[in-house]
Amino acid sequence: MPIISIDAVHPTKEQKEKLIAGLTKTASDILGVDEKFFYVLVKENDLDNWGVGGKTLTQFMAEQKQRDVASG
Repeated sequence: MPIISIDAVHPTKEQKEKLIAGLTKTASDILGVDEKFFYVLVKENDLDNWGVGGKTLTQFMAEQKQRDVASG
C-alpha cells in the first residue's frame, strides 16, 4: 500500500481533492500500481508552524511584502 504525504498551509477542500486525485494518478502511472491501493495524507499547517531563514513563515512573508512595496 503506497502512502503519499504532503504538508500544506490550509489548502481548500477543492485543492485537497485535486491534490489527492492528481498525486494518486501520477504515482499510479509512474509506479504501475493500481490507484485503488494508494493512500494520500494532506497535513495542514499554520504559517507559524513553518520556519524560513530563522523566522516563522508569517514573519518572512510580511518582510517580503514590505520589500516588494518599497521596491515599487
